[in-house]
Amino acid sequence: MKRFVIFLLAAALCAVSLQAQTKTQEEYHDRYQMLISRLGVDGVGVETLLNRWGEDYPEDVDMLLGKFAYYLSKSRSNDVKVLDQDKYLGEPPTLTLKDSLGNDVKYFSVTEYDDEIFGKSAQAVDRAIELNPSRLDLRLFKISALIGYEKESPDMALSNLKALIDYNGQNHPEWTYPGLEMDDEAFAATIQEYCYAFFRMGIPAGYEAFRELSEKMLSYYPSNPLYMTNIGSYHFVYKHDNKTALKIYNKVLKKHPDDYATIKNCVLLARSAKDTKLEKKYLPMLVKVAADDTERASAEARLKAL
Repeated sequence: MKRFVIFLLAAALCAVSLQAQTKTQEEYHDRYQMLISRLGVDGVGVETLLNRWGEDYPEDVDMLLGKFAYYLSKSRSNDVKVLDQDKYLGEPPTLTLKDSLGNDVKYFSVTEYDDEIFGKSAQAVDRAIELNPSRLDLRLFKISALIGYEKESPDMALSNLKALIDYNGQNHPEWTYPGLEMDDEAFAATIQEYCYAFFRMGIPAGYEAFRELSEKMLSYYPSNPLYMTNIGSYHFVYKHDNKTALKIYNKVLKKHPDDYATIKNCVLLARSAKDTKLEKKYLPMLVKVAADDTERASAEARLKAL
């Protein structure tokens, strides 16, 4: 009997000891924040901490985001490549030198990804989304990572964005985004940021993604001037079809006569076409809605000079 009591006491002490070794979620979070503030998201010891955190609290969203950031950073490597073009995915060369014949040699910084490690990052954020379906920021983290990963072929990023728009339009979820108040207007503005990201790539796949995303948004917000103007810009900048672009811009202005972006694009279109009559039509409108005094004064001066 005495041995049995001693055994139970030892087992109890062992249990207490093990319990004491288990950190709370807050303790893990604080330790993680301290590590990354000193060493970065992929610093020494971060993976070990994240694994222990995951063993104790496998559904902790901060732990999953930590793994997402860790493996995303680990999957990346930078390379310098010589490319015969002015920009790469919207970015200018990091360095331009002359060769022996006096020609420009353009060096671009290119980010490469390890597929297997990137997959671990995607798994972590997918799990976080599964556990927190109303957290919009989690979905956007994944999409932003995909845009970087896919580079010239943003198929998965576009697919995820279109699925997100459908989910928003059909289910009307009450999105949460830490630090922000999310409503229909904020959602539309957020998607526009991705439209711009595709547009500024300056490549066919980027322009087509820009168009598809804008058309998808218009299927739910048919009068939104941002996306109506986007379609005009697709024809103006990418297709070089001024006639179609101007027709779309004017359609926007019928519904939204003071839309700054559309008026500005009309002025740029007229100027690029060297159509003075057309520029005179839109410059007074730009003077009225100009974003700042400098732009207003410039538009007035241009109008007087014509």
